[in-house]
Amino acid sequence: MESDHNHTEHSEQKKNGNHNDHSGHSDHSEHSDHSEHSEHSEHSEHKKKNKHEKHSSHSHHDHHKMMVQDFKFRFWWVLALTIPILALSPMIQEFLGVDWQFTADTWILTALSTVVFFFGGWPFLTGLVDELKKKQPGMMTLIGLAISVAYIYSLFVVFGLEGHLLFWELSTLVGIMLMGHWIEMRSVMSASAALEKLAELLPGEAHRVNEDGSTEDVPVEELQIGDHILIKPGEKIPADGIVIEGKTNVNEAMLTGESLPVEKGTDDEVIGGSINEEGSIKVKIHKTGDESFLSQVINLVRQAQDSKSRTQDLANRAAFWLTIVAISAGLITFFAWTLFTGQDLSYAINRTVTVMVIACPHALGLAIPLVVAVSTSLAATNGFLIRNRTAFEEARNLGAVIFDKTGTLTEGTFTVTDILNFKEQISDEELLNYAAAVEGNSEHPIARGIVEKAGESWKVEHFNSITGKGVEGKVKGKSVKVVSPGYIRDENMEYPQKQVEEISSQGKTVVFVILDGELHGAVALGDKIRPESREAIERLHKMDIQCVMLTGDNRQTAKYVAKELGIDQVFAEVLPDEKAEKVKEVQKQGMKVAMTGDGVNDAPALATADVGIAIGAGSDVAVETGDIVLVRDNPMDVAHVIQLSKATYSKMVQNLFWATGYNVIAIPLAAGVLFAWGIILSPAMGAVLMSLSTVIVAINARFLKMEKDSSE
Repeated sequence: MESDHNHTEHSEQKKNGNHNDHSGHSDHSEHSDHSEHSEHSEHSEHKKKNKHEKHSSHSHHDHHKMMVQDFKFRFWWVLALTIPILALSPMIQEFLGVDWQFTADTWILTALSTVVFFFGGWPFLTGLVDELKKKQPGMMTLIGLAISVAYIYSLFVVFGLEGHLLFWELSTLVGIMLMGHWIEMRSVMSASAALEKLAELLPGEAHRVNEDGSTEDVPVEELQIGDHILIKPGEKIPADGIVIEGKTNVNEAMLTGESLPVEKGTDDEVIGGSINEEGSIKVKIHKTGDESFLSQVINLVRQAQDSKSRTQDLANRAAFWLTIVAISAGLITFFAWTLFTGQDLSYAINRTVTVMVIACPHALGLAIPLVVAVSTSLAATNGFLIRNRTAFEEARNLGAVIFDKTGTLTEGTFTVTDILNFKEQISDEELLNYAAAVEGNSEHPIARGIVEKAGESWKVEHFNSITGKGVEGKVKGKSVKVVSPGYIRDENMEYPQKQVEEISSQGKTVVFVILDGELHGAVALGDKIRPESREAIERLHKMDIQCVMLTGDNRQTAKYVAKELGIDQVFAEVLPDEKAEKVKEVQKQGMKVAMTGDGVNDAPALATADVGIAIGAGSDVAVETGDIVLVRDNPMDVAHVIQLSKATYSKMVQNLFWATGYNVIAIPLAAGVLFAWGIILSPAMGAVLMSLSTVIVAINARFLKMEKDSSE
């Protein structure tokens, strides 16, 4: 945000062409594609797009809900059919020591098993076909092959082939797999719940105020930029806008993570989806459709949830090779038992089916996407948005975080504290008015502080910005310049250095006022350090991360703030175009570096850093350029981002362990290596172990939490 008292507006923005690829998901857990966004010039296009977005979000939710219901429905039917199948199976009767045989019992058993195979196994059979068409054999291929082998072999036995029926193994296997998918899909739904809640934040109707002062209720989709709306106490704000009448407190917790209500009055901005808690207010709408804060948040969350993780690439490759290994192990098991042990064909097929089932890379396919979905939702509900998944994962390896000072470590609201009148040819008030006149055309925080303090508003002519140094103009016939200490040094102007240094050592920013080429005085402004900054620096130090500060302020001011906060390195009097070079300088020290800034003026530095964190996005998410966007102006969120990155990676590693580790033991057991000691796994037991690993992965992902101190 700051430069060396730089008033030039910077519009450079990081070209985020690095839109993440979308990872492939198996059919049962696929995420609906999010549509490309283009610029629209007409309001009707915004309206249509907004409707489509809401419909897409709801259909996405409905899709998952229908799949949960489908697996649940099939599971209960298969469970009901499995009971008579178990009772009619000769092996089960032999095990129980009973004889329940009767005429045509085998045909009834076959009919029931056929229903289980086609009705219960349909999701797996269609999945098998889809995976083979895509030439990407995976979990569905293994399950589809396993139940098909068991069913077809049993049919041959029914029609005269010597062997044992495997219908009961088929039925229990399908039932357990359906139950595993049912539980898994519920986890997928809950992982995406935050996104669905965001989509439902906007109310359906708004009270639009007509020109004659009357109000009418209209659908939110019909609101246009410039409309005036009335929001009553307890109602949701239907669109982004500016308060033009009234005063209230607004709850923005669901959008920004800020738990305390925010006071809003005339000229304050309100965000669509937040809740008006107290008084009635009138708001003039200035953003609708895709431009609104809520729409941008939803799009960013969806992109992040769909984005491909580097760890996911590893998991996908592992799942593919595990499928190949499983099929190979199944064939080896089949030939080993039939050719070298003398066991009958049904036993060999039983072992083969068990190996293929137990080696299903189902959990592996879910291990990373579930953690991605949970971490993205968790981030969004805590006030930061992940735009670049790879950069977010890289945050766990950071060695240094560079902070832009003004508005990040400090509040960025300057107030005049001292007026130094070197010549005393004019009054202090006049000196301030001259400065305020030329500063009136600048949006810099220092400029705003001077203008607010000035008693009168004088007209300025021939205004000009001195890049990186200050501003100048003609006021009441005098040439006026308000400049930085750097400009004074460059021009070799003399001034009472001791007096200025004493004020600067208090952490204040000093700007100089030149009238008709003569240095007449200086204005000192104070910028309060954020109370959260100290805690953020302490937290980062505990993680062995160095903290670096970039500022355009003079060295004394920079050193004062750095000492107060415990900053490790300071770069002072840095011009905007030098910030990227300073980032490279820290990177050359052998560290992964995060740059934290406002996302507009700091665009080159954000682009250069390994991780760009745009802080204080407010309602202008779209223009922010960071890999991660922080909604609040709270440096503690930088520490939270890194902690969540570490926790997310840890969960990914844990899930990969659970998803693959059990295969090392389970596959040999399924193949029958401990057969001589009486230890053998049935296909149903294999399905239980495989499903258990999937459920563990799903539950483990749900346990991902934000690690925050109880003091927060």
